[in-house]
Amino acid sequence: MWDFLSNPLRDNTGQDWLVAAGVVVVVIVSVRLAIGIGLKRLKAIASKTETDVDDLVAELLEKTKFVFVALLALYAGAASLALPADLDELLSTILVLGFLIQGAFWANGIVNYVLGSWARQEFEADPTISTALGSVGFLIRLAVWATFVMLALDNLNIDVGPLIASLGIGGVALALALQGVLGDLFASLTIVFDRPFAVGDYIQVGDMAGTVQHVGLKSTRILAPTGEQFVFSNGDLLGSRIQNFELRQERRAAFTLGVTYDTPREKLERIPGLIQEIIESHEQTRFDRCLFMVFGDSALNFDIVYHMLVPDFKTYGQTHHAVNLEIFNRFAEEGIDFAYPSQTIYVEGVNRE
Repeated sequence: MWDFLSNPLRDNTGQDWLVAAGVVVVVIVSVRLAIGIGLKRLKAIASKTETDVDDLVAELLEKTKFVFVALLALYAGAASLALPADLDELLSTILVLGFLIQGAFWANGIVNYVLGSWARQEFEADPTISTALGSVGFLIRLAVWATFVMLALDNLNIDVGPLIASLGIGGVALALALQGVLGDLFASLTIVFDRPFAVGDYIQVGDMAGTVQHVGLKSTRILAPTGEQFVFSNGDLLGSRIQNFELRQERRAAFTLGVTYDTPREKLERIPGLIQEIIESHEQTRFDRCLFMVFGDSALNFDIVYHMLVPDFKTYGQTHHAVNLEIFNRFAEEGIDFAYPSQTIYVEGVNRE
């Protein structure tokens, strides 16, 4: 051990050591100053431009660790010294390990920035993106660190083949044990990226409906109009048929109106135009049809359809309320009677003498 350290002391003069120390100090100071000046200028440029490249470079500079800079300076200083081959190889190995660790931090910085930038562009108004970023970011960072650890072990001449094989077997066993959890995890990613619904949407799943409150890694919570909360596992939710009422642009109003059989023909012919006039008198409506369709048991039935040009239920309800009142008033003015379930019995008289 002493020989390992004494040879460099014997083979290099005091001036050589001073030069090496000076190189170490100069490299550390120069790199730190360059990083500081570069960060300052990049932030100034980033505030005036819309490109993301300068922001990414600034974030990578901020993630440059002092230990990495110190190792780089130490290696540069050692290059000016006469060192044994073993010591020189050790320093090279340490520098490579430091570079791999620093590379892992840079790679994670790139992952975080890309995910964050993509999320801001694609899901700016969707709060469920935080769920995806958390899970996707964790999986990618885990893969990045695993890759760099394997490279570091390989650089230390450690055979990583058996380790990879054991990790593969362990991973398969873990996946089988957690297949339900993993299924729900990947289902949550599908929900976020495919976007069949988002937080705040009113959806119906089977015979249950409500507003989406939260999309988690394993389950989704839906608040029913009556106040109770439904909790669905993400896998079961994606396996069901989902009606998303928030995605519609219009609301369709369809109803049947029946008048009595003794209504004169000319009044029957006026009913479609009268209904159209009433509906079109309201804003944000589009009349579709009013047709005499069915001879019912106790009524002549008209099929009426119109569309609200806005999707919210409150506007639809208020408009439909007003339309019904106006139909009631106009039919009274026109002398048109609404039908109701009834039966008329005709008795044929018998003349007996």
